[in-house]
Amino acid sequence: MADRTETEQRNLEQELAAAVRGEVSFAAADRALMTMDASNYRRVPEAVVAPRDAADVAAALRVCREHGVPVVARGAGTSIAGQATGVGVVLDFTRHMRRIVSLDPAARTAVVQPGVILDDLRAAAAPHGLTFGPDPSTHSRCTLGGMIGNNSCGSHSVAWGTTADSVRELELLTYGGEEVRAGRGTDSTGAPTGLPPRLRDGVKALVDQELALLRTGYPHDLPRRISGYALDALLPEAGTDLARALTGSEGTLGVLTEATVRLVETPAARTLAVLGYPDESAAAEAAHTLLPHRPMTVEGMAADLVGGAAGLPKGGAWLFVEMGGTSRAEAAARAEALCRAAADGTTDHAIVTDPAGQRALWRIREDASGTATRMPDGSEAWPGWEDCAVPPAQLGPYLRDFRALLAQHHLRGTPYGHFGDGCIHIRIDFDLMTAPGIRRFREFSTDLAELVVSHGGSLSGEHGDGQARAELLPRMYGPELVGLFGRFKDLWDPAAGLNPGMLVRPAKLDENLRFDGLPRRPVPVEFGYPHDDGDFSAAVRRCVGVAKCRTESLGAGSSDVMCPSFRATGEEQHSTRGRARLLHEMLTGEVVTDGWRSPEVRDALDLCLSCKGCRSDCPVGVDMATYKAEFLHHHYAGRVRPASHYSMGRLPQWLHAAAPAAPLLNALARTPLAAPGKRLAGIAPERPIPRLATEPFTRWWWRRRAPGRPADGRPAEGRPADGRPVILWPDTFTNYLSPSVGRSAVQVLEAAGLRPLLPPTAPLRPAAGGAFPQPRLPRLRRPPLCCGLTYVSTGQLDQARKVMRRTVEVLSPLLRDGRPLVVLEPSCAAALRTDLPELLSDDPRAARLAASVRTFAQTLEEHAPDWQPPRVNRPVTGQTHCHQHAVLGDAADRRLRERAGLAGELTGGCCGLAGNFGFERGHYDVSVSCAEDQLLPAVRDAAPHTEVLADGFSCRTQLEQLGGRRGRHLAEVLAEGLGEEPGEGDER
Repeated sequence: MADRTETEQRNLEQELAAAVRGEVSFAAADRALMTMDASNYRRVPEAVVAPRDAADVAAALRVCREHGVPVVARGAGTSIAGQATGVGVVLDFTRHMRRIVSLDPAARTAVVQPGVILDDLRAAAAPHGLTFGPDPSTHSRCTLGGMIGNNSCGSHSVAWGTTADSVRELELLTYGGEEVRAGRGTDSTGAPTGLPPRLRDGVKALVDQELALLRTGYPHDLPRRISGYALDALLPEAGTDLARALTGSEGTLGVLTEATVRLVETPAARTLAVLGYPDESAAAEAAHTLLPHRPMTVEGMAADLVGGAAGLPKGGAWLFVEMGGTSRAEAAARAEALCRAAADGTTDHAIVTDPAGQRALWRIREDASGTATRMPDGSEAWPGWEDCAVPPAQLGPYLRDFRALLAQHHLRGTPYGHFGDGCIHIRIDFDLMTAPGIRRFREFSTDLAELVVSHGGSLSGEHGDGQARAELLPRMYGPELVGLFGRFKDLWDPAAGLNPGMLVRPAKLDENLRFDGLPRRPVPVEFGYPHDDGDFSAAVRRCVGVAKCRTESLGAGSSDVMCPSFRATGEEQHSTRGRARLLHEMLTGEVVTDGWRSPEVRDALDLCLSCKGCRSDCPVGVDMATYKAEFLHHHYAGRVRPASHYSMGRLPQWLHAAAPAAPLLNALARTPLAAPGKRLAGIAPERPIPRLATEPFTRWWWRRRAPGRPADGRPAEGRPADGRPVILWPDTFTNYLSPSVGRSAVQVLEAAGLRPLLPPTAPLRPAAGGAFPQPRLPRLRRPPLCCGLTYVSTGQLDQARKVMRRTVEVLSPLLRDGRPLVVLEPSCAAALRTDLPELLSDDPRAARLAASVRTFAQTLEEHAPDWQPPRVNRPVTGQTHCHQHAVLGDAADRRLRERAGLAGELTGGCCGLAGNFGFERGHYDVSVSCAEDQLLPAVRDAAPHTEVLADGFSCRTQLEQLGGRRGRHLAEVLAEGLGEEPGEGDER
């Protein structure tokens, strides 16, 4: 907060609220969400304003100017140099000013507001065979305003150039309130058009006085020169292109309110050629030699970043080269010709024509800005020198020198990026937490700036200078040209009110680091955080702000889940990044001051579905479900919890106690008494109470045993008794709510020649010969074993650990000789696989138990590989369970469905019920919105005879309650195909 009295602060707040029709917030939570972008920097704003239109922007600027408050224009906050952070007032354009004003296919132009998401513009242009050329890896969430501010590029810049090449006209407001319509050309006086008199005369005078410097001060033949102000675009021979000169000015000269941009024609077909090379240096040397073949992309990646990704040819580094054509055959032929021409230097190549295969490979490249933040040994890596660029022909020598400089400073990093344009992205394992590490960061940055310049390069090749590189601009341009930048800034913004500290007269590159204020020692926590050395702060630091969680539409064919709550609300605080930012600020303690008791963090986490989608879909593996459980544990320690924590959080206890009275309770749930009961339990009034099974699965299991059989777990007469034993987990949902799933699984497993055994409810001592017999029926009076899922999701971690320890005690002796633990409910499988070993990190048996967990399909594939499932021959729809997607994977399920003749793909996303989430009071609308995102539309669009697959109880319940369709577990479908009936006592 600026040094301003309470009265001044109150006046500012009141005047902004009165002047602006959009949202104005001085709240700690909203300010905390804007402290960081995707860089190493952090600055705390005084307020956040979401303007509705240009008039709102003008009003906000007027009030801020009168109070001497700086203004920062912000898009999606994915900038890597710090320019989207700032003190004063942040203008958030992502909420309202995101309209595509017009699109002219004939002229190939579009008029957009600054908050338009790039993918939205591309989708609007696609029906006309057009697109916006620049396409950074953040295309699903970055805004046109942010791209113009940074002069963004992307992988297709070798074909379509930078954003500056695609800008035709800009409408801006200066901090002083002057309206600017910047384009190309001059008026009758030779001054740039579209300027008010003061700026018109000032810009013309500056250019006329400095013609020689503008003609000689910039490097040439450098396609990715993004650093500094592009004042050479104002030269007469450059067409006096003011719009181009303002592109990349990082909001330091004016606030963009509207832009006219150029669209380009897209090829009818594309083929991806993946060229393998011995190492990254060889790939870098070869990249520029491919440019005469007119590729659309030349992207480089090395093995230490890609790992063992499927579809890559042999090699230690690769170039992803996309070729276009008027047909698939032409595009493929051009790709084949390229591969032949490059054959002498390659180790191998692959040509990918299938769009799905191309998307899978491009996803590896697009996620690199996140995956590169963790080194192979798990240590952290950071931006800072994310995108310097050199002439493409110099890339090979530069990269060798760059590697040598890393070694000299005892640093590591994995280069990747736009090799065809000579632009390198890299995350480096800087130590930004200690004084010696920060000194090394500064020394390396200084040395690298000299190296880049010695190769004729630019300090920034895509993401701008911001705070990360602006201090070093004199090394690239010299003091005279940098001084000219300062004069240009002063002309446009004499009060220095727009994004101060960026690009001109910048803060030092080692100031305002985001790690200042974070705990230097691990805070006491419950989970083990094995990937972060037990350090919760390091886990939270995983979020570097690339904001993939802000993707608003998953798109056709996507299996992703993250982040359903953001897609439902569109609010930053309900994204994975937003929640991570609030946790970061909680640990810092400056803006969010109540620590674990923080209401701001609690409210942001309230709509987290604990779907675990971020665990797999976030490029850096942020696991917000675990962080939420950790926070709730501390937040409610010694305090009264919400009613839903006592009801649904302790569901296994209640269902065990209620089982004998299931018929009576089912009847009462359909009477007026249900309403006050739901109110007391914290259950949404809109939700019907699911029916309890009249016969739990475990009771059916024991009743099914033939009289007189020994207690060894062998099945009834007529069933194979000598099959390989597998331990079948009787999870709470299967046992008490969907026993038909368990019965069907038993029938299928036995048909496959396996011998399913149920675990006992207490530890058993081995009998003679080392066998562990099954307990007899009377032991069912004991509470069944539990994975702890409902306790974890509500943050009752002490109770979760208690039930998990009992589970480990009982199961550990049984899971010998490679026996799998077959778990039918995906959420319970995920809890056993991840939550259990991370909460019981002190018990090595927990890790062994977790490693034994298998899904139903995985068990059949691994332990009955020769079994042929029945041919059901039916189309399918439905949704892969979010926990299965995130933790267990569904590859085995896909193969099993294919073998059974179940054709079709399941959707991504989350069903929205998500265990207790959708049942909790206040969550119903968001739960429905999540279901409407992917699942319900897919089911509605399916033909009536389509099989609806849903392995999770929550997914089936959501389908029935909102869609009126019955979803079934894959085991039920296969059991039906065997001609088996689930048996008596089904809940339906």
